[in-house]
Amino acid sequence: MMRNPNTGRDDCRILVSMYEPVRDAIVAAVGEHEPLAFADLPAQVEQRTPPEMWADASLGWFTTTVKLHLEATGVLVREGSPQQLRLA
Repeated sequence: MMRNPNTGRDDCRILVSMYEPVRDAIVAAVGEHEPLAFADLPAQVEQRTPPEMWADASLGWFTTTVKLHLEATGVLVREGSPQQLRLA
């Protein structure tokens, strides 16, 4: 079950086989480029995950969903506008 730090939004479920590689890619990218602009995050995730993951899946949706979960669980911190991401 994915958590969302934004109030009023329903949580959703995603497969562990999608969550783990995206989570690892996000944490690695933010750790390497801290702070990392949210706008740059999908490209970083795409570079760090196998291309076949995205044949029938939305890179942007999974990246955003996992990013929100990492914010809700205290792994990532979102700052400013435009959004910048840091590891907590």
